[in-house]
Amino acid sequence: MTASNDAAFVRLFLDETVEAVRKIDAATVDALATGLADVREGGGRLFILGVGGSAGHASHAVNDFRKICGFEAYCPTDNVSELTARVNDEGWETSFSEWLKVSRLGARDALLVFSVGGGNVEKNVSPNLVRALELASKVGAAIFGIVGKDGGATAKASKACVIIPTVSPDRITPHTEGLCAVVWHLLVSHPALKQKQTKWESTAQAPAAR
Repeated sequence: MTASNDAAFVRLFLDETVEAVRKIDAATVDALATGLADVREGGGRLFILGVGGSAGHASHAVNDFRKICGFEAYCPTDNVSELTARVNDEGWETSFSEWLKVSRLGARDALLVFSVGGGNVEKNVSPNLVRALELASKVGAAIFGIVGKDGGATAKASKACVIIPTVSPDRITPHTEGLCAVVWHLLVSHPALKQKQTKWESTAQAPAAR
C-alpha cells in the first residue's frame, strides 16, 4: 500500500466513524442515561460486563461512573484471580453469572453490557454474557447495553440498548468498540448522571490567582 493509499484509508475510517456517530439513536442514549440514573437514585448498583477489548472498557467505565457520577459500580474482569479461578474450575460460560450471584445481584441493581455481538449461545459467542443476562432477568435487575451489529441477546433483554450502526462490514469491531467509549463518556457527562466536574475542566475554570 502506497503512502497515498494509506492516507486514503485514514480518511475512509474517519468518515465511517462520523457516519456511524450521526446514525446513533440519540433518544436511546438519553433513555439509557435516565434509566441508569433511576437505578442510582433507587440505591442500586451498576455491574458493567465486557469481554476482550470490552473488558478494558468496562474497567475504565467503572472508574468514570464511580468518580464522576457517584454511582456504585463494579466489573467482574477487574479481579483476574477470581475470574481465572472460575474459568478454570467452573467454565467460561458461568464465569460472570456466578460472580454476580456472589455479589447478590438484585432487583434494584443494573447490568450494563459492552459487546460487539451482544452474546449468542447458539453461535457460542460470549455465552458468559448470555448467562449473566438470564440471571439479571430472573432477579429483576435492569439491563442496558452498548453493542454492535444486531445486538444479540443483550439487545433483546435490554430496557435500553444503544446499537452502534454498521457502516462497514469489514470494520464492525473497531467502530463498535471505539464508539462504545464515546457513548459511555457521553453517559457520564449526561445531566441526569454527572455529579462532579472532571479534573482538567475544573482546573481550566479555576479563577486565576491574584
